[in-house]
Amino acid sequence: MIISRTPFRVSFFGGGTDYPVWYREHGGAVLATTINKYCYLSCRWLPPFFGHTSRIVWSRIEQVTDHDAIQHPSVRATLKFLRIGQGVEVHHVGDLPARTGLGSSSSFTVGLLHALYGLKGQMPSKPQLAREAIHVEQELLKEHVGCQDQVVTAYGGLNRIEFASRDTFRVSPVIVDAARLAAFQDHLMLFFTGLSRTASEIAEQQVRVTPAKTQELRAMHQMVDEGIRVLQGGGGLEEFGRLLHESWQVKKSLTEKISTPHIDDCYDAARRSGAIGGKLLGAGGGGFLLLFVRPEEQARVREALDGLLHVPFRFEHDGSRIIFYEPQETPAAAPAPTEHLVAP
Repeated sequence: MIISRTPFRVSFFGGGTDYPVWYREHGGAVLATTINKYCYLSCRWLPPFFGHTSRIVWSRIEQVTDHDAIQHPSVRATLKFLRIGQGVEVHHVGDLPARTGLGSSSSFTVGLLHALYGLKGQMPSKPQLAREAIHVEQELLKEHVGCQDQVVTAYGGLNRIEFASRDTFRVSPVIVDAARLAAFQDHLMLFFTGLSRTASEIAEQQVRVTPAKTQELRAMHQMVDEGIRVLQGGGGLEEFGRLLHESWQVKKSLTEKISTPHIDDCYDAARRSGAIGGKLLGAGGGGFLLLFVRPEEQARVREALDGLLHVPFRFEHDGSRIIFYEPQETPAAAPAPTEHLVAP
């Protein structure tokens, strides 16, 4: 039995510059952190005593005799990628809902790769987990997703991640004085809008318009280093909140699908109650609203957004981890026709 724990992420600046259609020509960068909300995946070899080969438990329960019949796309693709033909049992539990802008899909893929490698007795590196999760999502599943979520959740921590033209990335931890980092976290609030969406569908339109949005994406790229300068400087942190507000206005101009009237109303209400800035996390359309609010103003903001769920959080620094490992022998193949198994 293997259990992996992979964090969700909060992205501050640079989202959109991590798509291959942009960074292969212009380069890209993001400023993001992982938070103490997690995706848990337990995996074990399934003994060959059942009427099914594999069992996958997520928002539904799948019991299949052929891995090609698995409905969860990431599980199906990852098992094929790792050439796992034996029966497996996979259970997923998440601290927060899926499809809400916190990189949950990539956390799932990174965590599943980590757990399945552990099941095979192998220990992948963080760069390997990130690269292979990108491959599974972009190349095998053909999803319209960027590259930041896979890297951020594999590595963990507050990082500047740079994407280069030859599909390489570099992760640079952002060093901030402990007291200032704590004060920064104390200014951040997270609210669930109650809306979920499929990021790939929203991002598809953004990818299509990217060639026409050069000025906007360059500005979003530049804000990465501006945000780091604020965090590492000695001035007031409020400038970071103002940058978030500016970035959100630029991001909303990319496509009409990024925000909604309901989200705009919530954001405007928060600003009237004291929030300096903020943004909708992820591709847009729903999910979690991140706000930058002075601690003394946060009670008023919570009251103004009393219809939304407030989710306290803190940063985390571990990235994807194996938190439980009990070696298990690979079971003998079930006495079933070979066409019921994925080819090794």
